[in-house]
Amino acid sequence: MTNRERVIKAINFQQTDYLPYEVGFTQQLREKVIEAYGEAFINSYTNNITLYGLQGSRGADMNTDEYGVFWDKSGADKDIGVPAKYHIQTEEDFEKYEWPPIDEAFIREQSEALMKTDPNNFRALGIGFTMYERLWTLMSIEETLANMVCEPELCHGILEQTCRRIEKMLDIALEYNYDGFYFGDDWGQQQGLIMGPAHWRTFIKPYMARLYKMVRESGKYVIQHSCGDIREIMEDAYEIGLNVYQTFQPEIYGLDYSKKLHGKIAIWGGISTQNDLPTKTLEEIRNIVRTTIAHFRNTGGIIIAPTHSMPADIPVENVKAMVEEFLNQEGTAI
Repeated sequence: MTNRERVIKAINFQQTDYLPYEVGFTQQLREKVIEAYGEAFINSYTNNITLYGLQGSRGADMNTDEYGVFWDKSGADKDIGVPAKYHIQTEEDFEKYEWPPIDEAFIREQSEALMKTDPNNFRALGIGFTMYERLWTLMSIEETLANMVCEPELCHGILEQTCRRIEKMLDIALEYNYDGFYFGDDWGQQQGLIMGPAHWRTFIKPYMARLYKMVRESGKYVIQHSCGDIREIMEDAYEIGLNVYQTFQPEIYGLDYSKKLHGKIAIWGGISTQNDLPTKTLEEIRNIVRTTIAHFRNTGGIIIAPTHSMPADIPVENVKAMVEEFLNQEGTAI
């Protein structure tokens, strides 16, 4: 069974020889792991999913994204940073804002590079900061949430322009024969949705439905990233075409919640980068991974993985223990 076949079977809630897995690092932790165990450790496993992104920096300034948002990485968050300026605060700002052109060459370059990777892996293209996150990165979180109540037409104007731009990107990207498309958009917090279910259904759902439909009609799987607790709208996401939800945080959902998703939405995640990987002992990590594997062994429905790209506060020995348990599955295959 190839990695691609394994992932597709898992998405379709079928048993596999072992659970497909993915291991992602922040750059800081990756460097620590290589320092501790060498490149040989990184090369000792093969992620079952290959993911390439369609959002890149522009110009010489590698901290400015294609929407003209400068990400200040001088603080604690050096991987992403925080926007230094918000471009749209008023209707007048919206009217003056120049929407970035589609970089067709970059989209094709990334798509073609993905198609040159191992076809035995499940291959996906992705775009982060889709609807809500693009709205707040242009407007600020505070103004976004206030304007969903006070200036809904302004919010819809920005979302419509953003959605049209992504649709044009998809028109190009969906020409290529990969397996899934990954959308990134953080809707949840530790308890519930950031904007609440009513505002999600008003401001986010209609646009995501358009994007999901394009992907599904092209014969590809829809993958959605959102941190936090999105149970209130999980059925909505299934209704508009979601196949895989990433990231499944066990400290929020508990493993048993997966039973409510069975046959509908597969999950990606399950190993907590918040509560477990940074703090547990080696044996606790091994037991957590084994318990998670056992929970899904007979049901499919999961790509087992850390819930986020692993940050630098995770001990390298815990990373090694987790990866070893992923690899040890073959010894307890179905």
